[in-house]
Amino acid sequence: MSNFHEPNQIIRPEILALSAYHVPPAIGMIKLDAMENPYPLPSALRNEIAQLTVDSPFNRYPDASAASLKTALRRALDISDEMDILLGNGSDEIIQIIAMAVAKPGAVLLSVEPAFVMFRMIATYANIQYVGVPLTKDFTLDLEAMLAAIAKHKPAVIFLAYPNNPTGNLFDADTILRIIQATSGIVIIDEAYHAFADASLIDSLAQYPNLLLMRTLSKLGLAGLRLGLLVGRHEWLMHFEKMRLPYNVGIMTQLIAEKVLSHTDVLLEQAEAIKSERTKMYKFLGTIKKIKLFPSDANFILFRIPAASQVFQKLKQQKILIKNLDGTHPLLENCLRVTVGTPDENAQFCTALHTIACETV
Repeated sequence: MSNFHEPNQIIRPEILALSAYHVPPAIGMIKLDAMENPYPLPSALRNEIAQLTVDSPFNRYPDASAASLKTALRRALDISDEMDILLGNGSDEIIQIIAMAVAKPGAVLLSVEPAFVMFRMIATYANIQYVGVPLTKDFTLDLEAMLAAIAKHKPAVIFLAYPNNPTGNLFDADTILRIIQATSGIVIIDEAYHAFADASLIDSLAQYPNLLLMRTLSKLGLAGLRLGLLVGRHEWLMHFEKMRLPYNVGIMTQLIAEKVLSHTDVLLEQAEAIKSERTKMYKFLGTIKKIKLFPSDANFILFRIPAASQVFQKLKQQKILIKNLDGTHPLLENCLRVTVGTPDENAQFCTALHTIACETV
């Protein structure tokens, strides 16, 4: 008879209770569920990238410090030489590094609800207590509730997305600064959707010692490369660097990202096209009766519609995949989120939704 333990006797109970992050299959679908940039890179640039792969030394490990890529990021994103840069396999890895680094016994990771689901999930991975402070009904920061939670829990770290996912809105910058001033912990501002927002807190880094900033290239059109970065003072990032796994950013990610960053005009043109399409979609969706639209400074639009889960399924039947948020949080009851795609994709979505809404609502 075997004396081996079953998984439920070995694995932590909070991990057993988790559901894995679900990525639905999207083959053959109009994919408007994951906040990706729908536009490919220009063919000339893709040819340059193809040549990079020919000459790449795949038999060697990548540059562990990614020095050349960091230089390109500094130039492209206007990052001060006074600030350090830490690179991650997407922002998710950076969130995990920070959570693990601060997870002393009794430590708290604080965020808002609803927010990026990985803040809560990674707190569980890292075995740090998670506290989520509800947003107001219009998804703005509840400063009084935030200050009360900070006073009560004394969080080691606070994560805030700016603009917020899944709601799409920019929180009031002065309110964020009040939160930064109120906490003795660090505050991480996740600016994943910065390119679509015309707003950033990057200029506040020098003023607030406990402020750090995350960015990603995923929403700009390089989601497949998985590159996130953390910008902040050396006294913080020197410790987080110890926890970054060696060679976490592969050679192709480094080479391709550096190449594309030398053509930031392409990325900015695509971002402007997405913003223009967002405006058109917002206007059209506003004509559908019984839809409530929420303001968006991101590359997606959140809206509430009666029988949202039914509407979501009917769109899927028409090979259009968006994100169903109904049931994920009380504030998101009957809410769906659509990524801004190409003009043709957006037109198909809007036409289908209009038809479904007339039938369902």
